[in-house]
Amino acid sequence: MNIRDAKEFIKNTVSIYLAKDRFGEYRIPIMNQRPIFLLGAPGIGKTAIMEQIAEELDLALVSYSMTHHTRQSALGLPFISEKNYGGKDYSVSEYTMSEILATVYDTIDRSGHKEGILFLDEINCVSETLYPSMLQFLQYKTFGRHSVPDGWVVVTAGNPPSFNRSVREFDVVTLDRLKVLEIDPDYGAWKEYASDHGVHPAIIGFLENNKDYFYKIETTVSGKKYVTARGWEDLSTMLLLYEEKGLPVSDALIVQYITQTEIVSEFFAYYELYNTYKQIYQIGKVLEGDSDPALDEKIRTAQVDERLMLTSVLTDTVKAKLAVTLERYDDLAAIKSVLARLQDSKDPLEEITGEIDRRRVAMEKMSASATLTYEGKLKYNRIHSILTELSDLIRESGAFEPAKERYGTMIGELKEEVMLREQMLKCLFDFLKTQFGEESNELLLAVTELTYHTACTRFFSIFGSGQYEQHAKLLSVKDSKEELRRSIDQLNL
Repeated sequence: MNIRDAKEFIKNTVSIYLAKDRFGEYRIPIMNQRPIFLLGAPGIGKTAIMEQIAEELDLALVSYSMTHHTRQSALGLPFISEKNYGGKDYSVSEYTMSEILATVYDTIDRSGHKEGILFLDEINCVSETLYPSMLQFLQYKTFGRHSVPDGWVVVTAGNPPSFNRSVREFDVVTLDRLKVLEIDPDYGAWKEYASDHGVHPAIIGFLENNKDYFYKIETTVSGKKYVTARGWEDLSTMLLLYEEKGLPVSDALIVQYITQTEIVSEFFAYYELYNTYKQIYQIGKVLEGDSDPALDEKIRTAQVDERLMLTSVLTDTVKAKLAVTLERYDDLAAIKSVLARLQDSKDPLEEITGEIDRRRVAMEKMSASATLTYEGKLKYNRIHSILTELSDLIRESGAFEPAKERYGTMIGELKEEVMLREQMLKCLFDFLKTQFGEESNELLLAVTELTYHTACTRFFSIFGSGQYEQHAKLLSVKDSKEELRRSIDQLNL
């Protein structure tokens, strides 16, 4: 199972575990909810999908790595309490609440979320003294005498023994208490995530041509050498920030995230070539319809890999621009519902101020729930900025109309931007057709990349695009021809 399918399976399971009957009782009592156990190599994205699931289902999330816990921290510390049984006083050993469960209850108080996910990572690396208590927890959802609160689903994770010397292989008794999902590295599934989350296009382009380099762990004489999905994503963040600040990128930076020397060298060469092509072929001018005729001959006589990289650089730039425009649309769509209330309000300033406060409180609760992603915070800040601007206009004028007019101006700017994006698509397709032909692999590559990019498909569905629709037929024709070829091949003996 790949990480994408695992996410969908977990999401469905959590939804079922939290399903209630007409009396508000959980259909599956917490004791009968088998914890999910994600078994997969390190850096494959197990923690990341838990954050996504919690955000998408609007649940709180508490994450713990069990390698850091002793029996005392997991179960709580002992203390003596006085009890009276049958008229006689007794000193009885009890335990304070587990640090883990206390964090769950703290999260409920701070976030207001009564339902959530308790994610315990590295669960098969617990100490020998804690192991029996973990068996009890997996079956009864209790640490000592304290239980996981109703409405909290337990998900666990761990690495196979081949990746971690501290791993304790679970016996049948333990496995029988779990829903085990074995996850394998899958570049195709990761690419979908990477494209939608802004992973550096040079990384995606490199891995597209070197899929074997996506995930690799080897034991050498000098120790473990590893390349993981986490490493590529972290490297992407650094590359984007280095470029933003104009800092030089070197192989010394790359090797901090990708420890395979051979892969570091190849990627660094690809990355430098990627940036060189952006400059040589004047990508910005090409997408404005102002390409340099002097470069035409160089492009036509270029090697196949150079032509494909040029196509990728162009398409990556277009995808990024379309995603930005889509963000602007989503922000204004969120503002629209607020303005509709303001228009009917007797006190628009009070209404918009209240909306700003409600959004701030909601963000603080999401932060307390550990479900506020960087993208979510960025969107909040963008909308907050617009609402603040509109509230200032209302405060200064004492009326709603200036805010309405400003919103109308923003809509006008968005329409102009959409027209520019359509023109940019035309420049892209015209350039590829002129340089490589009407049914070239380069044109097919561009259409394919746009078709399977979530932000682009949303853009086309919302605004439409005559340019895209015209050239998307090429993809369907190619698919039909390939299907016909396979059908004919099957007739051969």
